[in-house]
Amino acid sequence: MFAVIKTGGKQYRVAAEDVIQVDRVDGQPGEIVEFGEVLVLGGDTPQLGTPTIAGATVAGEVLQHTRGDKVIAFKKRRRKNSRRKRGYRHEFSVVRITEILTGGAKPSKTAAPRPKREPKPKVEAKAETEAAAEAKPAKAKARKPAKAAAKKPAKAATKSKKK
Repeated sequence: MFAVIKTGGKQYRVAAEDVIQVDRVDGQPGEIVEFGEVLVLGGDTPQLGTPTIAGATVAGEVLQHTRGDKVIAFKKRRRKNSRRKRGYRHEFSVVRITEILTGGAKPSKTAAPRPKREPKPKVEAKAETEAAAEAKPAKAKARKPAKAAAKKPAKAATKSKKK
């Protein structure tokens, strides 16, 4: 099932567990936010809103607040000694969509726990560190002759005789 939501003047196609970047929303990281303007519900029986679907909401968990790249607006009027430089960074919120709700249902109070990644097995980790330890001296040995070759004794300066 998917939905098309409207927030911040833009429309986003979302499904459960999608991570999207939207204009800054109110809420601290870890809180649940609701998007009430649902324009389309897709799935087995798609529904189109006129303009929105009554009783449909999308819930998401705020992961973090971030800022976009720096945008610089530079204006110059040539030969007029006039120029202006302004810049800004747009603020975004990163949101993980948790649920698509219909029929006026309320979102769950807490977000579903995400499965954590399992660390590498220790046997493989030891093998990697041993391989890295063996590779380091080999690189050091290869460098020593190159440094020795670079340090040749300087030739004595000879004075040219004038005739």
